[in-house]
Amino acid sequence: MLQLVILSGRSGSGKSTALDQLEDAGFYCVDNIPIQLLPFLPDALKGKYTRIALNLDIRNFSDWQNDLAQIIEQLKAVADVVVVYMDSSNQTLLKRYSETRRVHPLSLMTAGLSLEEAILEEDHLLRPIREISDLYIDTSESSIHDLNKLITNKVLNKKAGQLKLVFQSFGFKYGIPSDADYVFDVRFLPNPHWDESLRPLTGLDKPVQEFLKGHKEVGQVINQISDNIESWLPYLEQNNRSYVTVAIGCTGGKHRSVYITEMLGFHFAKLHSDVAIIHREQAKH
Repeated sequence: MLQLVILSGRSGSGKSTALDQLEDAGFYCVDNIPIQLLPFLPDALKGKYTRIALNLDIRNFSDWQNDLAQIIEQLKAVADVVVVYMDSSNQTLLKRYSETRRVHPLSLMTAGLSLEEAILEEDHLLRPIREISDLYIDTSESSIHDLNKLITNKVLNKKAGQLKLVFQSFGFKYGIPSDADYVFDVRFLPNPHWDESLRPLTGLDKPVQEFLKGHKEVGQVINQISDNIESWLPYLEQNNRSYVTVAIGCTGGKHRSVYITEMLGFHFAKLHSDVAIIHREQAKH
C-alpha cells in the first residue's frame, strides 16, 4: 500500500527541514501542493512511488480547510496516511522570524498584518488539520539534530498500518512533552542524584540501573505502568490510532525517568511490533 506522510503546521516550525529529511530517506516529496489536488494524487503517482511526503502550506489552505477532513478520509481508503502537525510556541516563532528577517507568508497575503498577528492568524487557520493530525511535534526547544531524531523515531521507523508505541523520558524542569498521550510522574522514587558517584551518570549506565533495581518501589512502578498500558493497548489499536506516546518524567530527565523508560521499552518490544524509545533530555547531560 502507498505510504503517504502529510506535513503541516505553522510557518517556522521546521516543516522544510522535516521534508528534506524524508526526501533523503527515499520519499518522493511535494512542497506546497494545493489541497484540492490531494484526492487525485494516489492515481497520478500510482506505480511510480511507494512513499510520498507532502507539505501543506498556509498559502493555499484557507479556502479548503473545511473540506480537509473528508479529503483525508478518502486518502486513507487507498493509502497508509499519517498526518504530522509541526508547531512551536508563539515566542519561539517570533524569535526565529526576527533572527532570519524573513517575512511571514500571511504578511505577504494580507497588507498591514504584523508578524505577531500573522503567527496568531495562522494558528487559527490551521486548527482543522491540527485537530485531525496523527502526530503532533513541538519544535520549540528542538535543534535541527533533535528534529531529525524525532522524524526518524516517529515517522521513518513507523511500520505501515500499525500503531507505534513511543516511550519518552523527560525532565519536569524543562516542561511536559506536548505530544504526550499519557504522563507518569516518577519524582517520588529514590533519586540517584544525591549519590555523588552516580550524579554524573544517567539511567543508561549500569551503576544507576543497579541502584534503582535495589529499591522495590521502582520495580512496582514499572509493573503498574506496564499493566495499565497492556490493558489499554487493544482498545487503542481498535480505535485506529497511529501513535501513542507514554512520557515518563523525573526532575531533570537524567536518571529515574531514563531507566524506567528503558525498562518499559524493552518490555513492550517483546509484546508489540513497533516500539520506540526517546530520551528527550539526553543532549543536556
